Amino acid sequence: MALRLLYLALAVWGAVMPMGYFLEWFAANGLDLMGMVDAWHANPATSGLVWDLTIAAIALTLFVIADCRARRAWLGLIAIPATWGIGVSCGLPLYLFLRSFRRG
Repeated sequence: MALRLLYLALAVWGAVMPMGYFLEWFAANGLDLMGMVDAWHANPATSGLVWDLTIAAIALTLFVIADCRARRAWLGLIAIPATWGIGVSCGLPLYLFLRSFRRG
């Protein structure tokens, strides 16, 4: 029970924290998505982080699809748009939270 709540807390934190920065970016730059992508590749360190998170998001997506299919627990699929729309910091703990429920 405590671990499940920790997953939920991390999912919320993983949504709120990045979205705060994204909203700050949009407030300063408008809805300039290409400008945001350019900022993500401002130097080799940020490019490396973008690729690290992209590969992790791909791996998480494949795992979620395979696991949801095997368990027939389709609600877990909502972690995929959370992963790609917000980030791995939200998608992974959200999936772990959803997966922690046992099928009856």
